[in-house]
Amino acid sequence: MSLHRLGTIIGIELRQRVRSVAWYVLLGVFAVILIGMLALSFAAFSLLSGGNDWFFSLIIMLVLLLTLLVSPTLSGSAVNGDRDAATLAPVQVTLATTSEIVVGKFLAAWISGLAFLVVALPFLAVATLAGRLNPAVIITSLGILIIEVGIVAAIGVGLSAIVARPLFSVASTYLIIAALTIGTLLAFGLGGTALRTTQTTVTRDFDYSALPPTCDPWADVRAEGCPSFDELECTETTTNSFEVARFDRVWWVLAANPFVILADATPPTYDNGYPSDLFSQIASGVRLAQIAPEQQTSYDGCDARGWNASDPYPTTEEQVRGTAPSWFVGLLVQLLIAAGLMAWGVARTRTPAKRLPPGTRIA
Repeated sequence: MSLHRLGTIIGIELRQRVRSVAWYVLLGVFAVILIGMLALSFAAFSLLSGGNDWFFSLIIMLVLLLTLLVSPTLSGSAVNGDRDAATLAPVQVTLATTSEIVVGKFLAAWISGLAFLVVALPFLAVATLAGRLNPAVIITSLGILIIEVGIVAAIGVGLSAIVARPLFSVASTYLIIAALTIGTLLAFGLGGTALRTTQTTVTRDFDYSALPPTCDPWADVRAEGCPSFDELECTETTTNSFEVARFDRVWWVLAANPFVILADATPPTYDNGYPSDLFSQIASGVRLAQIAPEQQTSYDGCDARGWNASDPYPTTEEQVRGTAPSWFVGLLVQLLIAAGLMAWGVARTRTPAKRLPPGTRIA
């Protein structure tokens, strides 16, 4: 593979995009949306304590969302669009190999997708200055965002070389993106709900029904004639069984979700044991889904230990300790999908072709 020929193909692709008015319209709309979200986020998070920590992660997630929506239009017709315009065949008869043509179009689409990230840099800078952020959070999130843009570009270019019609290849790219984002969430929710298990709960508590209506057991000062907790009798132990979802059996479906990969790969930040930004909130939710529900739970309100403040309920940070990260597995799955489509696209674009779809233009 010649770097000179590869650079030539990338240059041609980028010059074609720069000359397009639609390219600047997309960048302008992207900037307007970010400005609106910036203003709304400042207005919302200014009312919250620690809101600045959420601000950066929200902007990064928004940039990823908009990039996933825009990138298929930039890469989904890279090969078959040139074939329809009769500009692919002249390139194929040059010294450029099929691999160089497809890879060059992929790199051009990747660079084009990164242009949206460049537009978002001022907003990310504002978000960085507004929050007290760990440098590792900034570097990791931006790195994953760049990789995700490349994966979407590879999927789009690969499908554009496989599918004959540009409209169908763009639609197919959107379908794969939808499967990785919305589809994984649906599979997780429906799968966990379908795989239910029985959980038994044993409970006992004070008999509050024996209290006079005017008595408040939670009052700081006990009213005259009202018994204290020590004087209350306990109810009989009750046992209830009900079905609970088993999300621990399907949590791995979320591993390939781009937003989960971004959140799980970013170093978590906690405030008093609880997530302090959107990255940590999403990552801890996926980690908690790995924990299987207990077959039997119990609560004894009459036990003095139930009121012991020295034995509090475990925080989110303590609960996720020991769970497995999944971002690298999901990223590997995405890379395999993108590489497989690219390899298939190279095989379909290679000339001379043994068979072409009906109606395919070759010159």
